[in-house]
Amino acid sequence: MIRVKDLSLSFGSRILFEDVNLSFDAGNRYGLIGANGSGKSTFMKILIGEVEASSGIVTVAPGVRVGVMKQDQYQFDDCKVIDTVLMGYPELWTVLKERERLYALPEMTEEEGMRVGELESTFADLDGYSAEYFAAELLEGLDIPVEKHQDLMSSMIGGLKVRVLLAQVLFGRPDVLLLDEPTNHLDLNTIRWLENFLLGHKGTMVIISHDRHFLNTVCTHMVDVDYKQISLFNGNYDYFVAASTLSREQLLAENSRNQEKIKELREFVARFSANKSKAKQATSRQKQIDKIEIQEIRPSSRVSPYIKFTYDQPLGKQILSLSNIHKSYGDLHVLQGLSFEIANGDKVAVIGANGVGKTTLMNVMSGSIEPDEGAVNWGQSAKFTYFTQDHHETIRKDTTVYEWLKSFDDAADQQTIRSILGRMLFSKDEVHKSTEVLSGGEAARLMIGKMLLLQGNVLLLDEPTNHMDLETIDALSKSLAEFDGGVIFVTHARQLITDVANRILEITPTGFVDFKGTYDEYLQKRDALLGIS
Repeated sequence: MIRVKDLSLSFGSRILFEDVNLSFDAGNRYGLIGANGSGKSTFMKILIGEVEASSGIVTVAPGVRVGVMKQDQYQFDDCKVIDTVLMGYPELWTVLKERERLYALPEMTEEEGMRVGELESTFADLDGYSAEYFAAELLEGLDIPVEKHQDLMSSMIGGLKVRVLLAQVLFGRPDVLLLDEPTNHLDLNTIRWLENFLLGHKGTMVIISHDRHFLNTVCTHMVDVDYKQISLFNGNYDYFVAASTLSREQLLAENSRNQEKIKELREFVARFSANKSKAKQATSRQKQIDKIEIQEIRPSSRVSPYIKFTYDQPLGKQILSLSNIHKSYGDLHVLQGLSFEIANGDKVAVIGANGVGKTTLMNVMSGSIEPDEGAVNWGQSAKFTYFTQDHHETIRKDTTVYEWLKSFDDAADQQTIRSILGRMLFSKDEVHKSTEVLSGGEAARLMIGKMLLLQGNVLLLDEPTNHMDLETIDALSKSLAEFDGGVIFVTHARQLITDVANRILEITPTGFVDFKGTYDEYLQKRDALLGIS
């Protein structure tokens, strides 16, 4: 399908990757992974043709259709939602529009009549008669209701526009799908739908994602951008982690054995090279040394933060009680009669469709907003810290990383602040970096640093994995699972919920479901009630 030969890319003296030789073959689903800044998105752009490599070539087999999700959310603002999806298959769209034009004519010439006959044949060959049904099915699967399908794209909010553009590229049924973070802006149920759709799609796929469960479910191969190389591994993400770890350990062990062998041989040469009776043996040993290869071990671009949550006061039995919480925004009733209690030992995943009120609930619990009705009561010993979803708004822009973190505890000494920042991968001069230029991943790690500093015994987190790379997500997941205080978090990351939660609170438009158990147990029960096998 797609061949990559002798590909290299560098910016000045910085080498992203070099001498890459890969083949993306029919029917395989490749997860393109690597640390933030390693070059995976740039490599994807090279495959698309948006970026030119420093050397090497990318070839696409003749006749292969490549589908790429559009990034410009405003490109189709003047188009209907359903039409935007139909445009994902350009050949069909062209036929459809020409067919509509001819049928709209008051009268047709003989030539135009013959042209209609040709178009009808082509239209049928392209599955045109079922096209609108399939487009609508995609939109509904991505949680865009039928009543919005005839709306203009300009009326859709950003997250919904992204879903339409995802439906557009899926509708084209290309031979090769290139998808960059397709699960962004999708809730858990929609991600499950997308996983099933992609598993049923027969084409080749190259997918960038930071969602470990998604990679494990969908992908048959991993393409790893690291060590200034791009390497191919068979299997899903978990297989990749095991295989790459084993491969690196074997390489280190082999180098260690070879270095020990060289040391022994050199000692022999040094001792006996001047001895005439053993000079021949010394020369032979020297030749052995020259043949032993110590392989280059490049440093990995992957660096994991060290996250370990601690608290400065023990937590009592009762964490939080919510009684009859109501919250509306004008005519939009978000939370209606929400009541529940959270006790020590609960690790609660708050889930639900986008816009259903998860962030509103977190803000009510934290006191950031007041409910219209009802009461929020924290336990006497409870001390919470809050990771807000809009952390770019939470972090002031007129300060530095060090000064912002220091502002939360004036008594903290420089060593404490620098230690926390170092654990969050802000080293040396980076602690003086302006908060205005932080990347999404850096801002997220800084927010985690604030939680480490404040040492709350209850952790509130609203979509913490947004902008995080896989290494940071894994470190956060492990730390939350090990934390023996209270945890309440909103996320669309299935793996985080699976690893951490022992209680599920799903908010729906008609109320909420409170399930005490793991997410897998919750899904089994819900699917059984819905008759889903």
